[in-house]
Amino acid sequence: MNKLALSNDHFGISAISPMREMGAYEALWATQGMTWKRMADKFRADEAALPSDFVEPGDADDMARRVMAHLKNAGVHRFGVRIHHAGDYPQKLRDARNPVEMLYYQGSWELSEMRGLCIVGSRKASDDGKARAGRLARELVKRNFAVVSGLATGIDSAAHTAALEAGGTTIAVIGTPLGESYPKENTDLQHHIAEEHLLISQVPVIRYSEEPFRNKRNYFPERNATMSALTEGTIIVEAGDTSGTLTQARAAMQQGRKLFILESCFHNKDISWPAYYAERGAIRVRNPEDIWDALG
Repeated sequence: MNKLALSNDHFGISAISPMREMGAYEALWATQGMTWKRMADKFRADEAALPSDFVEPGDADDMARRVMAHLKNAGVHRFGVRIHHAGDYPQKLRDARNPVEMLYYQGSWELSEMRGLCIVGSRKASDDGKARAGRLARELVKRNFAVVSGLATGIDSAAHTAALEAGGTTIAVIGTPLGESYPKENTDLQHHIAEEHLLISQVPVIRYSEEPFRNKRNYFPERNATMSALTEGTIIVEAGDTSGTLTQARAAMQQGRKLFILESCFHNKDISWPAYYAERGAIRVRNPEDIWDALG
């Protein structure tokens, strides 16, 4: 793979130009003041619209060339996109509060069609927490579920790694563009998932490259909402009361997904969120059978 490849073979479509739609979507993100909500509102107002309906063709094509050059410089030599209303865009993403109109990916898109559960939790995870994440990942692999997580340190990394070691499937939904790794220590793991499994990003390439560093953290909460929408449910292994993991807990419940909380979380007297979500329908997991019983 020594040259960039973005062809209709990646999309299962021929009626639209994937390149132009990608460029148009990136051009929309380059608009001053654009946010996830404003973008979603734009497409909610015209539910049949494609990104190119809002951007002049020349501007879209120019932006597409910029994106291709940027990704090539970042070492991304093959990738695909999934566009709402075109090809294999997963309709389950429309359950998100602000559904994304386009996703970038590397790897085997077909893996997104597997049954899957998210395993998430604290970046600064305890050894016990990482061990629990690993056991859960292996349990999911035994049931032929994809292990989905966000490639962060701590619980995410433990879940991805255990799934790979068990010979299973793992999907990473990242909060950076393709070609960027955060944290850097997971670069090799990210490359392996992109080559052998499935790596997904909703982050606009050019907008991200031009933003101040402090603004880039804002992509992670929306990544969590997308990760939740892609799966049947989210399992929280451990998290503090201010953890970003709780963004995904809220998203899961809003989207009608299952939210599972490990029993160990309820025994931590320093946090209050487990009881809060249990009162609102989250499932308390004392053993793995609680998960499978809830999923039916």
